[in-house]
Amino acid sequence: MRFEVTILGSSSATPIYNRNPTSQVLNINERLYLVDCGEGTQQQMLRFDVRASRIDHIFISHLHGDHYLGLVGLLSSLHLNGRKKTLKLFGPPQLLEIIDLQFKYSETVLQYQIDFIPTNPLAAETILVNEDVSVETIPLNHRISCTGFLFREKKRLRKLYKEKLERLAVPVEHFTALKKGADYVDLKGRVYKNDELTSDSDNPRSFAYCSDTMFDERYFEQIKGADMLYHEATFLHAMLDRANDTHHTTALQAAQIANITGAKKLLIGHFSARYKTLDELLEEAQSEFPNTALAIEGKTFFI
Repeated sequence: MRFEVTILGSSSATPIYNRNPTSQVLNINERLYLVDCGEGTQQQMLRFDVRASRIDHIFISHLHGDHYLGLVGLLSSLHLNGRKKTLKLFGPPQLLEIIDLQFKYSETVLQYQIDFIPTNPLAAETILVNEDVSVETIPLNHRISCTGFLFREKKRLRKLYKEKLERLAVPVEHFTALKKGADYVDLKGRVYKNDELTSDSDNPRSFAYCSDTMFDERYFEQIKGADMLYHEATFLHAMLDRANDTHHTTALQAAQIANITGAKKLLIGHFSARYKTLDELLEEAQSEFPNTALAIEGKTFFI
């Protein structure tokens, strides 16, 4: 099953040349999930061939502008382009008031429905479950209420040994039961154990998105063992005092978190505009956690 993330924006509060405010899109089994929507996200979608019409779920971590100021424009464009499908929107409770006010004074009546699900910054909650994935909120420690999001792939059904099934002439109507773990009994009463006819599916994968936060052990247990951890890394560690004052994380701290939680791969992003190049941030993180990459616009990472 496809499970990948494409970076649309990696900058922090102010964009600079070649870096847009935060936004990412997950492709999970050909369903697109937008995570944060900073200013300019629509342009980034056009640039990197992400079709907005395919997005049915949007997740907003918090109400600092670099994470949501592109949202109203995106919702408006979907309306102008004739969207009819319901869109699920997850975010802080106050986000709905902001959207309603924008559309009230622009006299916009959307042609489609927004199903708004408020997030709770005080406790981890499962906010979405479908046949492909479950999504949990991650309470973070930022200057204002903020949640990350943990995407967990659903365990797939068992894989059939098709050649063996054909050799035994197992009827097709038994395939679903076999995939679910049942044994097979042939017409002569012989029992074939499930593991003779099937193999286990791959281990489910996970992607943890840790938006703006300072180093705080309270969320570490929840993200333990993530196949891919995206973590903000706004500053170099030489600016730890500034990071603490603004409730952000340094590149070194992000790498320490990856080590502590046993992440398999780390992506760092949300870079301060003070850094025109990012080599130092990457080197600092890799000194602690070698399997680190920069969340650079346009790059797709396979989970």
